[in-house]
Amino acid sequence: MTAIAVDIPLISLKGQQAEIGAEAKAAVARVLDSGVYILGPENKAFDSEFAQAVGAKYSLGVDSGTSALELALEAAGVGPGDEVIVPSFTFIATATAVSVLGAKPIFADIDPITMTLDAKSVEGACTPRTKAVVVVHLFGQPADMDPLMSLAKSRKLAVIEDCAQSHLATYKGRPTGSIGDLGAFSFYPTKNLGAAGDAGAVTTNDAGLRDAVNELRNCGRSAAAGYNHVRVGHNCRLDEVQAAILRVKLLRLEAWTAARRRVAAIYDEGLAGLPLKRPPLGSESSRPVFHLYTIRTDRRDALAADLRRSGIGNGVYYPTPVHLQPAYASLGVKAGALPVTEAASREVLSLPMFAELSAADAGRVVDAVRRFFK
Repeated sequence: MTAIAVDIPLISLKGQQAEIGAEAKAAVARVLDSGVYILGPENKAFDSEFAQAVGAKYSLGVDSGTSALELALEAAGVGPGDEVIVPSFTFIATATAVSVLGAKPIFADIDPITMTLDAKSVEGACTPRTKAVVVVHLFGQPADMDPLMSLAKSRKLAVIEDCAQSHLATYKGRPTGSIGDLGAFSFYPTKNLGAAGDAGAVTTNDAGLRDAVNELRNCGRSAAAGYNHVRVGHNCRLDEVQAAILRVKLLRLEAWTAARRRVAAIYDEGLAGLPLKRPPLGSESSRPVFHLYTIRTDRRDALAADLRRSGIGNGVYYPTPVHLQPAYASLGVKAGALPVTEAASREVLSLPMFAELSAADAGRVVDAVRRFFK
């Protein structure tokens, strides 16, 4: 069977590479010429620049977004026998980061509008063993943090923000990653701020947590380095090449974010009145960054196939909730346990979204969706 050509992809890095290619190559050459490849000046500069960008006192580069989650949880004291409340409507790394520490993920349901953690569901999932909550700002939509932070404070729980998809998103004027105890960012290449491979960062406003993450990412070494290992740690450092490339891209992140919001506005206006649910465009208290523009419809699969026939890329994030994945069958959470999450997994469809998507192509996407429903 002949594959259908896609001329409007779901995600594309070609335009971004054309814009920053020469600068990125110069940055890589600078690192290679320096002879310093691990925890050097590029890391130090990026840590400072990224912390300032996301409104946190401290940022520490690590080798992936998954490592960022694991180190943030470990720095917060999560370990064997603990329980950590997480959403099930997320990439599985949100839960596996808990599991690798010997703790147990406890799945809570989501808000039907933002598809982020619902505070009432989190409260119902708490037990005496609950140690922390991982809040995912899914698709670039900030979660409603006030009730979650209030609940966490009352129960003395750590709050880790999973910001893998929410670079520069804000909640009541505060950037995601600066609100909870720690933030975990991914710089996977397709993220709003992406490296040329795997990379991530942990953010915090607490100097003690900063020191813990710094030690954990670098084989348990104290800040003085050398061979003074003060804890059992990991090798999760961000290399200098990736830090240098991220510094080039960070300079453009605000402009790229504004471009994503413009595309979202075209979709929001063009899809109004159709029998589907659109994501929130934003408000004074919540400014999303549209890592993905995700609609909901009970005709999801038919719409997806129709768009592909029209040459328009699309994707489903995520078709199976984490609590129903084979990897977590042993927890015994059955279908029906998280009704809002499970409904979302049946209905979500992500439309093309990247900063370089033209208004004309966004209009073509709108026209194709409208034709399908007519």
